[in-house]
Amino acid sequence: QVQLVESGGGLVQAGGSLRLSCAASGGTFSTSSMAWFRRAPGKGREFVSAINWSGSMTHYADSVKGRFTISRDNAKNTVYLQMNSLNSEDTAIYSCSAGPQFASPQAMRASTLYNYWGHGTQVTVSS
Repeated sequence: QVQLVESGGGLVQAGGSLRLSCAASGGTFSTSSMAWFRRAPGKGREFVSAINWSGSMTHYADSVKGRFTISRDNAKNTVYLQMNSLNSEDTAIYSCSAGPQFASPQAMRASTLYNYWGHGTQVTVSS
């Protein structure tokens, strides 16, 4: 059983940056793919970014490509999401998830394939 705890959310002005962290415990973090999803008010869950177990494969939603960077530190059992150039459309609850190995970057987008989820951290971008 994997437990995931997100941190780093908060209130930031448009154009600003935040770094989210997701600490994992209780499972095989170093062999899991990790992903970030978000849910904006009144909307469904949206894929943001994912990274494979070694960090050699990453994938981003078009809406965040070039602004967000996902990374992981297997020694610390932690995955990060660096978010730059934030805008109001990035306002959402961000949740991290752990899943199996994927054969392709595109396969990482499917939320149904992730086994474990954190409770999320709120990111609010003021304009």
